[in-house]
Amino acid sequence: MRSYSPDLTPPWKRSKPVPEVPAEPDLVVEEVSTGFCGAVIRCEKTAEGLTVTLEDRFGKHRVFPLVERGFMLEGRVVTLVRPAAGGPARPARTASGSVAVPGARARVARAGRIYVEGRHDAELVERVWGDDLRIEGVVVEYLEGIDDLPAIVAEFGPAADARLGVLVDHLVPGSKESRLAGQVTGEDVLVVGHPYIDVWEAVKPSSVGIPAWPAIPRGQDWKTGVCRELGWPENTGAGWQRILASVRSYRDLEPALLGRVEELIDFVTEPGLG
Repeated sequence: MRSYSPDLTPPWKRSKPVPEVPAEPDLVVEEVSTGFCGAVIRCEKTAEGLTVTLEDRFGKHRVFPLVERGFMLEGRVVTLVRPAAGGPARPARTASGSVAVPGARARVARAGRIYVEGRHDAELVERVWGDDLRIEGVVVEYLEGIDDLPAIVAEFGPAADARLGVLVDHLVPGSKESRLAGQVTGEDVLVVGHPYIDVWEAVKPSSVGIPAWPAIPRGQDWKTGVCRELGWPENTGAGWQRILASVRSYRDLEPALLGRVEELIDFVTEPGLG
């Protein structure tokens, strides 16, 4: 017969139960052991158990295990738990942050287009805005550089019902890119750009798992130099795939790129255009 052993721990020393709170996206909590405060990005099952990823106001990501009494919510200790599969429905969103349209079919392609400089730019735009672009009927093409931009624009023949948007890398005052942009910008052509040497830099370092993008001296191939400085194999194709795989949504991109792509989509889909 088993003997009964009473709990002799004084009541004031016993741990009190704390609320269990579903780790829903955008819930802002503080991890108790580190003080890291951020919004829930995702909750997932890993080989080490359930984890939650938080993003702070600077865009930094940290992954924490879902342990009992592990977080603070509005000044109270709570236990985060994985959201129930059958919980309250939340509006599904695309990778760009737009509200997803269930069952929406791709629209027939518009006459208008968005051109980007290279294949990596096109793949990044597809990764984040692909769902939105298909619903809007916007096709993105890449140019392999913009040295021939005036001739390319002339051949396209922009018009009120066939607008052209162009995304340019390193569009800063006084640059070759800015001079070319000035030659083609007009009522039916919009050229915008980001300040980064290459679209790689438009991905937040924290998302890639690096402290910062390294500075590469002039005269060196920038992408190869980045791979070398980060200790990656000097294979820029493999390096890009590593970077692209780290992009899950708009949260992984710098605002300087986000705003420009949204501007181009708005330009070529303005109400009243074909």
